[in-house]
Amino acid sequence: MAAFKYRALDASGKVVKGVLEGDAERQIRAQLRSKNLRPIEVSPASRRITSGSHEASSTRRGLFAPRLNGSDLALITRQLATLVASSLPLDECLQAAAEQTRKSSTKALLLQVRSKVSEGHTLAHAMGQFPQTFGEMYRAMVNAGEQAGQLGPVLDQLADYTESRQHTSQKLQMALIYPFVLIGVAIAVVTALMVFVVPEMVGIFAQTKTDLPPLTVALIATSDFLTNHGWLLGIGLIALVVAIQQLLKRPVYKRMSDGMLLQVPGIRRVLIGMDTARFSATLSILMASGVPLLDALKIAGAVMNNLVLRSSSLEVANKVQEGSSLNRALSQEDFFPPMMVHMVASGETSGELETMLERSAANQERELEATLGTVMGLFEPIMVVVMGGLVLTIVMAILLPIFDLNTMVR
Repeated sequence: MAAFKYRALDASGKVVKGVLEGDAERQIRAQLRSKNLRPIEVSPASRRITSGSHEASSTRRGLFAPRLNGSDLALITRQLATLVASSLPLDECLQAAAEQTRKSSTKALLLQVRSKVSEGHTLAHAMGQFPQTFGEMYRAMVNAGEQAGQLGPVLDQLADYTESRQHTSQKLQMALIYPFVLIGVAIAVVTALMVFVVPEMVGIFAQTKTDLPPLTVALIATSDFLTNHGWLLGIGLIALVVAIQQLLKRPVYKRMSDGMLLQVPGIRRVLIGMDTARFSATLSILMASGVPLLDALKIAGAVMNNLVLRSSSLEVANKVQEGSSLNRALSQEDFFPPMMVHMVASGETSGELETMLERSAANQERELEATLGTVMGLFEPIMVVVMGGLVLTIVMAILLPIFDLNTMVR
């Protein structure tokens, strides 16, 4: 069976939409008519994947496949963990989770996963049809849980992890909202002064035959440019942003950019804290789920955003594969915090590596929150000083010619 999206008319002529399971479009239309609905359109919820070219087809369908955002994924994972723990068959768990959601895209995705499970595939294999939603780490944990017969506890751990990641992401987004709003307001205020206020105030000096101070001349030229050609500047900035985004999609330029960011002292600490905390938490939950250490290291490294740090994690995996201990491999890289290395060493000695990695991730997240709090605390007065400096420059450019006129009159 497969999932199909439909649009139909009810008895009152209102258009209704939804997702149903069936073997063919004709069966879906029959189901709609049995519900007193007149079908308008019935189409597969996603493109089918042929067994002969799984990877290529998965890539082609990536833009069209239904996806889940972080909060939806956390909710679905928690629902599946609860349903699986109640000893219901897996396909019924997926069916129940699909019926509980109100989003048609989420329902379509769950029904397609259920269809694969009903055909005899494992849950991890079914989720592999949607790599944009269920990442490599997610699928590896599900696969380990299925092989060990502990899918319920693994899904419960995965739900805790997903909810924790979502909570951390939301906190970071909320922390970044204020500075971006402040920067936007500052740019808008300065632009409004230059376009609407400055021409009225200093335009009269441009008509005089006296020499104007260099600061006033520069201010008038800037104001004229923004008034007459500001749209060119806007287009240029947009084109620059688009060009940078396209370049950063190439691994070579992305790695160069990541390396340059790691050279900036303040940004370096934040980036390393974010990625190493994510690395520790992911490695901890993968090992606790029964994933082998080498596989867990490779998957945990893949969740790091910075390509330089990701390469460093691959070096750690290679050294462990060659026989080195994890703490020694971590200590030989420059980016992993010393506290994390010491806690890993303690965990390897005591046999509680998963627990120590989890504590290390929690410590790094607390340090990251403290660092972001300090940065945000310093950002506001810095922006006030910058804004004050810009406004002072504009006022001085206006007042200097007036002072010169007063001197000439005397």
